[in-house]
Amino acid sequence: MAGSLVKIDEEIVTSAVASVTLGGANWDSSYDVYVYQYINMHTTVDGANLSHRFLVSGTADTSANYDSAEVLLVSTAAFAYEARTNSTSITTHRIGNATNESANGMWYLFNFNNASEYSFCTYENTTIENTTGALRGKQGGGVLTVAQATNGLYMFASSGNIDSGIFRLYGLKK
Repeated sequence: MAGSLVKIDEEIVTSAVASVTLGGANWDSSYDVYVYQYINMHTTVDGANLSHRFLVSGTADTSANYDSAEVLLVSTAAFAYEARTNSTSITTHRIGNATNESANGMWYLFNFNNASEYSFCTYENTTIENTTGALRGKQGGGVLTVAQATNGLYMFASSGNIDSGIFRLYGLKK
């Protein structure tokens, strides 16, 4: 994939913010597939979830039309499966707020420019639990069940703020 990714947008968070937005006014609709990644994302509140919404005309879609499913992989426990329907976001992590706890993830975004189809994503995410040292990973996918064009992502913590991390959005060359 070297040379196949074209950076569209980037946000580097170094102090607490309520949310991060990628795309919107910076959206480049010339790609069929997009790649979103976050690196060393950290929250201010222990146990906060990282949630995602798709942008519609630059504004986060807050409707209860998000569905997602994933397998949870924990180094100290058995696999588990999670699924949510009719949610107001795609939630991918429970994160601690200790210094060495952070989240990392890579998403692939599909159908974002097609107003006749649902926008959807696949993702892989990891976190480290400070209390047990367990590595937690999720692999899954999500969909916004409304046929409309979308143009970016809106990320927020379920409680508290995002206080650090690198967030990037790429277009994937054909």
